[in-house]
Amino acid sequence: MAKQKPIEHVGVVEAIEGDLVRVQIVAESACASCAARSACGMSESTEKVIEVHTRQASEYRVGERCVVSVERAAGLKAVILAYCMPLVAMLVALVVCSAVGLNEGVAAAIALGVVAVYYLCVRLLRDKIETNIIFKIKKQ
Repeated sequence: MAKQKPIEHVGVVEAIEGDLVRVQIVAESACASCAARSACGMSESTEKVIEVHTRQASEYRVGERCVVSVERAAGLKAVILAYCMPLVAMLVALVVCSAVGLNEGVAAAIALGVVAVYYLCVRLLRDKIETNIIFKIKKQ
């Protein structure tokens, strides 16, 4: 099986601290690149800052354009952690609460609480998670 092409974004170096390069990228929705986006008004883009650890950090300058990439498998892992797992946790909480006979309002509050606890755990474990999702940087 051939190796898949990594996910790449063009960005601008925002800051350099030791071996850490902060790169600002513009993440666009699929319709943001559509030719009719100005007429439709549905396009969306947000600026994000990606932290890339590299031994070549001293080769970059603030304001320089670069390309930040991540392997597709790591991107899939991030999607699962950020979206799929909390959805599953919320649905399980709803089903369990309904099964034990709690009313819908209480079940919904508990399900939202479960999602909040999930994201708190992800936040607390971010250092461990970051070691599995490695960003790479290269000059454009």
